[in-house]
Amino acid sequence: MTFDLKKLLGKYGTDVPAGMSVTGLGANSGALADGEVFFALPGTRTHGAEYIDEAVDRGARAIVCDRPADAKSVPVIVIEEVRAAFAVAAANRYRPMPETIVGVTGTSGKTSVVSFLTQIWARAGVRGASIGTLGTLDTLADGHHSGGDLTTPDALELHRSLFELKGENIDRVALEASSHGIDQHRLDGVGFSAVGFTNLSHDHLDYHGDMESYRSAKLGLFNRLLRPDGFAVVNCDDPEHMPFMFAALERGATLMTVGREGAHIEILSIERDGGGQNVVGRRVGEDMAFRLPLVGEFQVSNAIVAAALAMASGVESEAAIEALNHLKGPKGRLELVGEHNGASIFIDYSHKPAALKSVLETLRPLTSGRLGVVFGAGGDRDRGKRALMGKIANEHADFVVVTDDNPRTENAGAIRADILKAVPDAREIGDRAEAIATAVAGLQAGDILLVAGKGHEEHQIVGTRKLSFSDHGAVAEAIGA
Repeated sequence: MTFDLKKLLGKYGTDVPAGMSVTGLGANSGALADGEVFFALPGTRTHGAEYIDEAVDRGARAIVCDRPADAKSVPVIVIEEVRAAFAVAAANRYRPMPETIVGVTGTSGKTSVVSFLTQIWARAGVRGASIGTLGTLDTLADGHHSGGDLTTPDALELHRSLFELKGENIDRVALEASSHGIDQHRLDGVGFSAVGFTNLSHDHLDYHGDMESYRSAKLGLFNRLLRPDGFAVVNCDDPEHMPFMFAALERGATLMTVGREGAHIEILSIERDGGGQNVVGRRVGEDMAFRLPLVGEFQVSNAIVAAALAMASGVESEAAIEALNHLKGPKGRLELVGEHNGASIFIDYSHKPAALKSVLETLRPLTSGRLGVVFGAGGDRDRGKRALMGKIANEHADFVVVTDDNPRTENAGAIRADILKAVPDAREIGDRAEAIATAVAGLQAGDILLVAGKGHEEHQIVGTRKLSFSDHGAVAEAIGA
């Protein structure tokens, strides 16, 4: 099969000679097939232009780059927005895609919202799928297609996945839209019919530099990637919601606000009820109520964002609200994983200051004894959040164990030291399994232990190696399960 390169590139193909055909496309020179076009993309450490010779040796028929380059006898097409061009080419290569694609952005809650949305679709009898941190999931069939390391996959993988889902007659997809994915144009060419915003707080400033740039990247989902005739759901209880509302309105989208100040779904009261919460509110002025079988007010927020997105994608409002009574939390999101000596042990993915604070505040009212937390921080990432997380743990937990997360190429002891500056009374145990076992061994009746930071992950990155490791497995071993 061959493709017209000019047509593949769409609006970016103006300088491509007519009649130039390729067999496909790629940005990994080592995996390029004969006859494909090689996109030399800029990276954080190296530029794809350094691999042009390898791509040519493997049979590249053309090179697309954001700078002039020597590619022997192979034509080089210079496109300034080369990442966007790559995404558009991937979208045009892998058509058709599902009719309804919903994007969710925010610092926290993306995984829960897309999980909840696909569960609502399934309960309504509609087959849907999600793409994000947990991989590609077909909820109705309970199938797992693939897993990846990125919240938002690279453009080629994303569009290939969408094409495959369409081939399986899946026409509704919920997608986690990370700030990196939006900023790096991985989502260009999708055309979102609905988007949602959960919240915005300190994260990824090692990449974006400051909160303004981080916010601007997230806003791209609303002001650039959302279809002008689409829907935008905004959690207006978050202090950062206003720019997202204005972006949706300027885009010409239908705005649906949710929360205690929401106009589409307004929350009037939330009362704890054992392991769930009774919620009373109004939907466009009409009374509504549901019992969310999950703890944490933040999960109520995530649930109503998902419900509104379900309505925006064609689910009847009554069915969407009713489905909230049956939601299950995704793996590693405030998940009760075991008990020991009358104490409860939870695992949560919270690896950001606001998320850690929210989870600890959620668990405090459930604790009749002591509240403890085991956590660390990732290496080669935003260093500014380490002391913030230490301060939060110091203020909200009764005992703290500081351990390793994914140290990557940083010195693990130095990472722990950054955290310990803000929580000097914490116990320091570098080995994560030992840290979890020690914390579990000291639990007493009525205590709650939170193991935070890695959630669903099944590996630990030390140096450049991925070592098999699971918080779930470590807890199970510690309690003898």
